Amino acid sequence: MKSPLPVRDGVNATRLRLPAEGPWETALDYMLHRWGHIDPEGILERFDGGEIVGMDGSPLHRGTPLEEHTFIWYYRTLPAEERLPVEISVLHRDEHVLVADKPHFLPTTPGGTYIQESALVRLRNQLGLPDLIPMHRLDRMTAGVLLFSVNPETRGKYQVLFERRAVRKEYECVSALDPSGLDPSGLALSGGAHDAAWAAERFAAPAVVRNRMVKSRDYLLASVVDGEPNAETRVTLERVGGPDESPRALFRLEPHTGKTHQLRVHMAGLGVGIMHDPFYPVLLDKAPDDYTRPLQLLARGISFRDPISGHDVEFRSRLALQEAPA
Repeated sequence: MKSPLPVRDGVNATRLRLPAEGPWETALDYMLHRWGHIDPEGILERFDGGEIVGMDGSPLHRGTPLEEHTFIWYYRTLPAEERLPVEISVLHRDEHVLVADKPHFLPTTPGGTYIQESALVRLRNQLGLPDLIPMHRLDRMTAGVLLFSVNPETRGKYQVLFERRAVRKEYECVSALDPSGLDPSGLALSGGAHDAAWAAERFAAPAVVRNRMVKSRDYLLASVVDGEPNAETRVTLERVGGPDESPRALFRLEPHTGKTHQLRVHMAGLGVGIMHDPFYPVLLDKAPDDYTRPLQLLARGISFRDPISGHDVEFRSRLALQEAPA
């Protein structure tokens, strides 16, 4: 459903569905019921200033009956945000798409405490592209190649590529190998010494992980359950290295599906959890971001047949994983 209000400061207007009935006579009564305990004066000012509108863009007033509108739109009051000490760069831009290199710690889209500090809003504001929309997402802690649509008229052609799984994605990750037989979380491994030789033998051939993943009840984590597989990743060992007391392995990951936290769960399940992952295999206590220890997961490349030009295209990240073995 298209918003009647334009993007402002890089952020879309918020849509609210009004109830069909209830004890509220007006739209104002309902909004005060929902948020009056937070900012009643701000709500009244929005109504008086014509900043709350219906589907056709017509402004509501204090006396607008509840039943007059099903959906209304308005601009949220954005909280002050401290700028994250990371930068996003553009790898490619044409009249249809933009490809960015997203850094670690920057979310793809606005949400929670990150609104202006998201890849989407930053790029909209920096480049003057209010119609910019991401075609897929990367976790906040994951860096790398991110594809955006610039042109609403051709957006659907690129969305179809993702729906049909016609987009090939390649990731890299680094896992720590502990010769003492412990993984980075401190859990004992059943396979003996977890060192470079173990990794070379264990991943002499690419591993294909298939299982069924679901979001956990708290919607923060993902977990593996019994049932028909809905997540698949091909894992290939690229190289091992590092000092004897702390060897590391670089893996290439090729997901066939795109479940939340899929790569992180699959690597932890193989006994080689991704370095600096605060969720898997063990959920650590929440702590402030440590910009010196980013999650060692990078969306290295994305490739597909461009639906406009008909040419095969590939975009590669210029970023590097700091823990990768030489």
